[in-house]
Amino acid sequence: MDAEELPEHGAEEAMLVGGPADGVRVHVTDRPRVLQVSRPCALPAPADGFRIDAQYVYRRILNGRSQPLRYGYDSASP
Repeated sequence: MDAEELPEHGAEEAMLVGGPADGVRVHVTDRPRVLQVSRPCALPAPADGFRIDAQYVYRRILNGRSQPLRYGYDSASP
């Protein structure tokens, strides 16, 4: 997504810290408290249209309004 395509209100870059998506940068709007990241899992055989994803949770690191906005990996979340 290019900067020109971002919503004008509250859009900013955030960085994911720790876990499987460490270092990934994303654009968020209005500083959500939690981000959910998913990664497709490989299946050994077709599963009748099902897709399996591994889910990861990142929580906003409270650091005031400093940049960049950061989200830390929550290993306790499913």
